This record gives sequence, structure tokens and C-alpha cells, in this order.
Amino acid sequence: MGKLAQFDLTGKVIVISGGTGVLGGSWASALANAGAKIAILGRNEKEADEKVKEIEANGGEVIAVITDVLEEKQVENAKTTILEKWGQVDGLINAAGGNIPESVVMPDQDLFSLKISDLKKALDLNLYGTVIPTQIFAAEMAKRKEGVILNVSSITGKKPLTRVMGYGMAKCAIESYTEWMAIELAQRYGDRMRINAIAPGFFLTTQNKDLLLNKDGSYADRAQKIVNGTPYGRLGKTEELDGTVIYLMSDASKFVTGETVMVDGGFNAFFGV
Repeated sequence: MGKLAQFDLTGKVIVISGGTGVLGGSWASALANAGAKIAILGRNEKEADEKVKEIEANGGEVIAVITDVLEEKQVENAKTTILEKWGQVDGLINAAGGNIPESVVMPDQDLFSLKISDLKKALDLNLYGTVIPTQIFAAEMAKRKEGVILNVSSITGKKPLTRVMGYGMAKCAIESYTEWMAIELAQRYGDRMRINAIAPGFFLTTQNKDLLLNKDGSYADRAQKIVNGTPYGRLGKTEELDGTVIYLMSDASKFVTGETVMVDGGFNAFFGV
């Protein structure tokens, strides 16, 4: 196998939850360009259809299955639809997730006023929105003892960030879950079952723009602090995650499992001096 062939995903069927989002959508396009057949799971039919048209216009093979990843029956039905279409599942990316505004603790807010029900929303979406699809799709991969799973952590899975309490707790749990599952998959099914996580630094998305930008589009104080703490001196660009995702979903990383790969412009390594 040549060096470039290791990154080739031709014929691989990869399921991407949250494939209509900014990051998940970018990964769907990148993986399709690498030859994969893409099954997008998302709740917004309009956005899903638009993503399908975009990928197809570039020669990719893709379907969208409208699915709430917190509803096990819907995820089971999505698996059935994908298997009827392509006969197998080779990879899963759990990109569904994000910050829940109600679980944010602002500086001027009473520290102890956060509602547990709001905290659970963040944990449900990010943690169980990862665990449920993994349970269902990994069970299918395990029949052939071959498959790759990629979870999405965050910089706050490594270092606590102010305000985003629920989100941070969920991402820490995802990293623990990734390590635990990596061991179980390998010991039970062998060295062709892998699971890793990617931890993006700070990228501007629909969900975080209100935290990072002022109404006039300039950096908010929080974003400026982030940039000051990033050796690259800027926020990340969405496409700068694509290469890492292709690496982690391809045979180029076939001896890598249980890892969380940081893509953050040096933020996690920097201590300010």
C-alpha cells in the first residue's frame, strides 16, 4: 500500500451524525472527496438536502437520513436504511453535539442558579448523542470485526473553560468513554476495530458565534482572550480539521486507538509565557 493509498477511503461507508453542521458538514464533504460513501444523520431536512446536493454536485455518493440521535429507535431505523442502501457500515463520526445555552454560567449569573434539567440537556446531547449511535452502529461493525469510530471532544475536554459547564463535563466524559471503548473493542474484536476522538480548538460555528463575536462581527472579549492564548494568533478555519479526520478514519491511523487528537493551533500546549 502506497503512502497516499493509506488515506484512500474509496468504497467505505461512513455515517456522520451532525453532518449538517459547520464542522460535520465540512467533514462529510472531505470524506466524500476521499472516496467514501456518506450517510448524513441530522434533524433538519432542509439543511440535509442542501448538503446532499452539494456533495453530489462534486461527484460524491451520499444519502441523508433524518434522525434524532437521542432516540434509539430512530438511530436503529437509520442503520436499517443505510444497510439497505449499501450493505455495510465501515465508519461512524459522532459530530452531533454542541453547547446548550441554558447550561452556560455567565460571569454575572448566580453560580448556584443553574438548573439541573438544563445541565442534563448538555450531557444528553453531547455524551448520550455519542454513546447511542456508537452502541448501534458499532454492533453492526463488530459482526465483521472491522470499523472505525470518531468522537468529537473539545479543548474543554482537556482544560476547563469558564461559562460552558455542561458542555465541558460532557466532553471530559467523551474522552473517558473513547479510551474505555477502545480497550473493549480491541480485546473483544481485534485490531480492526478502532475508536478515537478529535478535539478541535476554537473554530467559529453557528453555535458559538454569539459567545465569540460582537454584533458588528468583531471579536468579543472572550474571543480576543482565546486568540491571545493561541500561538497561531487566530481562530481555526473549518477546513483545517479535515485532514486530521481523514487520517483518523483511514488506514493511515490503523495502529491508533483510544486517542484524542488536538487540533488547536497550539492552545493546549501554551501557558501564556
